[in-house]
This record gives sequence, structure tokens and C-alpha cells, in this order.
Amino acid sequence: MSQEMYSVEQVAERLGLHVRTVRNYVREGRLKAVRIGKQYRIAREDLDAFTGTESKVRRTRHVEVSSIVEIDAISRDDAGRIAMGAMGAANTRGYQERPLRIETAYDEVRGRLKLIILGDPSTTAELLRWISLIAEGES
Repeated sequence: MSQEMYSVEQVAERLGLHVRTVRNYVREGRLKAVRIGKQYRIAREDLDAFTGTESKVRRTRHVEVSSIVEIDAISRDDAGRIAMGAMGAANTRGYQERPLRIETAYDEVRGRLKLIILGDPSTTAELLRWISLIAEGES
């Protein structure tokens, strides 16, 4: 793994400073550098630490799905059981590293339960299978 190194002149140009100012920072210990022969070399990480910037952006890929489940012709009690069961399953079945977010709404006039699920695709799929089994058993 090679490390990007800068000369005092390059650092001075990047920071808009005089070369002597950068050398003084190095001598005072404010800017970490390595002496190679008669010249200083400043590692990119040390320059970033000095300026307070982060040169390496760390990104991890995150995939999330959103699902809306509507169950018609369901009583308030049955809707409550399904909603509580879904929330309980999402919170207790080992999904801590891939948590789901669930919102529910019940329309009394239409007898409709709406579940909005946001989360990891595989975890969401497991919960959707569970909801399907329970909902079909309630009818």
C-alpha cells in the first residue's frame, strides 16, 4: 500500500502559504513530516489531519425497500393483532443489524389495515411472508 507524499512546496501551494511557513509548522511539530535527505515529505493523512479534512470517503452500500401492504375487510381487533405481531416480529426476531421500520394505519369505515414497511430486502421479504400467512388465516 503506497502512501501519497507531498513536498513542502506542494503543501505550501495547496494551502496558499509561503514555503517557510510550512517548514516552520513542521519544525514546531504542528505538521507531521518525515525527513528524507535534506527535504521534508508530508503524508496525505498527516496533511488532512493538519487541515481537519478527511481524504478517504468511506461508503457502504445500503439497499432498502419500501412496501405497502393493504388488507381489506378486516376487523379492528384482527388488524391490531397483525400490526402488533408485525412490529413485534421486526423488533425481536434477530433483526437488530438490519432493523425494519413499520407504520400502521387502520381505516374503520373501509375495514382496511395498511402496513408500511421500510428495510432490508430479505428481512422485509420474511416479514411479508409472515403477514401473508397470518392475513390469509384471518379471513
